[in-house]
Amino acid sequence: MIKYNKTADPGFGNFSAENVQRFVNKDGTFNIKHINNRNRIQTTFTYLVNISWGRFFLLVLAGYIVINSFFAVIYLLAGIDSIHPSTGNRFYDFLNAFFFSAQTITTVGYGAMSPTGVLTGIISTFQALIGLLSFSFITGLLYGRFARPKSFIKFSSKIICRPFKEGNAIMFRMMNTKKSIMINPTVAVTLVLLNKEGESYQSEFYKLELEREKISYLPTTWTVVHEINNSSPFSEFSVDELKQLKGELVVLATYFEKSFNQDVYQVHSYTLDEFAFGESFRKAFDFDSDGITVLDHSKLDSTDRLNS
Repeated sequence: MIKYNKTADPGFGNFSAENVQRFVNKDGTFNIKHINNRNRIQTTFTYLVNISWGRFFLLVLAGYIVINSFFAVIYLLAGIDSIHPSTGNRFYDFLNAFFFSAQTITTVGYGAMSPTGVLTGIISTFQALIGLLSFSFITGLLYGRFARPKSFIKFSSKIICRPFKEGNAIMFRMMNTKKSIMINPTVAVTLVLLNKEGESYQSEFYKLELEREKISYLPTTWTVVHEINNSSPFSEFSVDELKQLKGELVVLATYFEKSFNQDVYQVHSYTLDEFAFGESFRKAFDFDSDGITVLDHSKLDSTDRLNS
């Protein structure tokens, strides 16, 4: 049984299933399904702030169409003649009601259509209020998305195990993806090792000692190294046994971001079956004719095969 640098459960749980998936997704989010959560408004706001821009605008567009379609149907039921003379065609009447709904909810009001009845006046007044609240909510989301601290660290897709000094070491690489310098970047790596005990599986957690856990700044790349020495939880395994291990390396990287004037963090993970053996990272930066350092982002994952 491994006893090196064992730590308490960081929140993943000590018991696991045989088909347990990774605890942390590739995008840094935790692979956890929440059920019976009553804080839906807060979680919805957090979700909308953190999703990609493409998905965010797609949801906004979908919501805009659904709301206006809903009110268009209400205007049709209330009588299309109270906002626009009927065309005699149900589809075109729906389009006119939809366009009137869009003008009302955005408070544009071109003047070509307007409510002439009390019922449609009440409906349009209520819809205008919903429009004001909706756009206030979206404005808050946009501010939250722009103001949210964002990490610009990119991790290598490869994690390698290669000869190092008198033994072996595990390495992965981090890259600064923007021009500003990252101040005091720090890395912590936790090993989640899955062991079978009888019919059940148990998770054990180890804090890996790194060659360097902190550097002063990160203008280009940083190769994070864990040497497999006597204090390493991997020391009791041969290379062939390492290939059979089941578990995950959870990486937490933090640094001071000048743009937001605060520390930002990024979580990443590698599963143990993603180890690449007998490879070495290729240098990702060089110098041009003027002596300026040139960082090639396409070479973050570039490796060379070591001679056996």
